[in-house]
Amino acid sequence: LEGIIAKKSSSTYAPDLRSKDWLKIKVNQRQEVIIAGFTKNEDTVKQFSSLLLAVYENGQLQYVGKVGTGFSDKLQKEMMAQFKPLITDKSPFETIPDVNKPSRFRPNPPKAKATWLKPELVCEVSFSEVTSDGVFRHPSFDGMRTDKKAKDVVRETAVDTEAIIEEKDQPEDKHAKALKPPKEKERKTLLNPKDETQVRKICGHDLKFTSLSKIYWPEDKVTKRDMFNYYYRVAEYILPYLKDRPMSLNRFPGGIHGPSFYQKNVKDKAPDWAKTFPYTTSNGEDKLYLLGTDEASLLWMASLGCIEMNPWFSRAQSPDNPDYCVIDLDPDKNTFDQVVEAAQEVRKVLDAIGVPSFPKTSGSTGIHIYIPLDSKYSYDQSQMFARIIVKLVHQQIPGYTSLERMVSKRKGKMYLDFLQNRPGATIAGPYSLRPKPGATVSMPLTWDEVKPGLTMKDFTIFNATDRLKETGDLFKGVLGKGIDLVKTIKKAQSIFDVDGE
Repeated sequence: LEGIIAKKSSSTYAPDLRSKDWLKIKVNQRQEVIIAGFTKNEDTVKQFSSLLLAVYENGQLQYVGKVGTGFSDKLQKEMMAQFKPLITDKSPFETIPDVNKPSRFRPNPPKAKATWLKPELVCEVSFSEVTSDGVFRHPSFDGMRTDKKAKDVVRETAVDTEAIIEEKDQPEDKHAKALKPPKEKERKTLLNPKDETQVRKICGHDLKFTSLSKIYWPEDKVTKRDMFNYYYRVAEYILPYLKDRPMSLNRFPGGIHGPSFYQKNVKDKAPDWAKTFPYTTSNGEDKLYLLGTDEASLLWMASLGCIEMNPWFSRAQSPDNPDYCVIDLDPDKNTFDQVVEAAQEVRKVLDAIGVPSFPKTSGSTGIHIYIPLDSKYSYDQSQMFARIIVKLVHQQIPGYTSLERMVSKRKGKMYLDFLQNRPGATIAGPYSLRPKPGATVSMPLTWDEVKPGLTMKDFTIFNATDRLKETGDLFKGVLGKGIDLVKTIKKAQSIFDVDGE
């Protein structure tokens, strides 16, 4: 199939006349590729003329052509900033490709000079076909792929549609993907152990890290440097839960026992490269939130003294529609074993109505339980659903749980908090450090781990990365397929005494 013809339903065919009523849409293939270098033609004023592309085949880097379309001037400048630290005199290919090779489409190509890069950056291109010598024909640049590692980029091969359908028809283990250990080897630290001030280029931006020996967790002798190194090492795990989300900055510039404050408005404060999100609160206040995007935004927040990361439940693309519903078990005079028992009661209710759930320690005193919604519902609908669940749980364990919002009315009982499900509310995200003695981490768990004897200090800055090497990201399902709220509530009504609210 080369392509399709699309037409406006009311239009008629007119020979030798081009219009938007009839469109020829060509089928293109897509492939992630490594940027192995760039060329610059003689007499050009552009940052570069084309990118030199590569993929791995049988462990060897193979040249697959060059791409010279799909860039704006602004994008080229941004890309060149990423290229400069990677420029090298040595070609990454065993056999240096002829970047000025003529083709039947360009028998006299302009003379271009090649500049080689260390093969670390990944982008995506679309193309019409692959030539007999493995080069992409008519490629076009589609964008950078910061989520991909260069070593994982191999030449893709087409698979028969029926084979894919057969695979999709197999029953899926909802947790299988989340339980896979990470492919990447353990990441080294970002900052050296000696210099008090260090500058590092992160995602093409120079970030300055200062006062690195300042003690942030005095009881545990954990420094500001340790915090930066932790977030650098867990970046691939935490970033999916920060990406495109407005952030509430909870700042502890003097460490966990010093003064702290929340900052939500970063107008005139954020660096030029940072992405932001304008939002008018229910009180009519105009604020400019920082968006979590990449390692640079993560480490810039940490440089402000943000010990913990507090993302919205929704993304900037759909700010009124949360990606998940959260039930927050907030103890008062309860033991942690009672928190565990309450969490298992939540699980029983959710299992009974076929709802997947994902627990994590809060890193403080409680447990958070996430339910995927896939941004299909409003905050009000999410909160309504959470309220139904906690009411059912409270009926099972009324002796030590409460639905009272006012602390004084709870009488020391554990609060089953469903009101976190509202616009702008935040809790510490998965893999976030917490400003608590012990340098604890809000750690995703398997349900088998939610049992008596579990403690908050089981997961800290000291052991979190070792755990992640073994478990991988247990929380992936939170950002996966969302529940069908209508069907779920009907099922709850058929099993429990639920009024539908």
